Amino acid sequence: MHVYEVRPRKDKRGFDLISDALPFGCLWYAGPDAVANAIGYAEHRSRSYVAVIRVYDESGNVIETHEHAPASSKSGEFSSRHVEVPVMFNGSP
Repeated sequence: MHVYEVRPRKDKRGFDLISDALPFGCLWYAGPDAVANAIGYAEHRSRSYVAVIRVYDESGNVIETHEHAPASSKSGEFSSRHVEVPVMFNGSP
C-alpha cells in the first residue's frame, strides 16, 4: 500500500506531496489547483497499487482522505473513494 500526504508548506508557497513511494520523497505543488494536482499525481503513480492520500490543513489535521485501489487487473479500471473528514475545533464539529 502506498500512503501519501498533501501538506501545506510552512513558507505558505503551495503544498508538498510526501510519500516513501516517490523517488525523491517529496514534490512541491503551487497554484490554485495545487491540491487537486497533487492528488491526481498520487493516484496516477499508484494506479497499480492500493493507495491512501491524506490532505492536511495548516494545523496538521486531516481534512480529506482519498482511498484508491485497482478494481481489476484485466479490465484496467480502478476504484476510487473520497472521504470528507469533519474538522474538529475545540472538541466539537
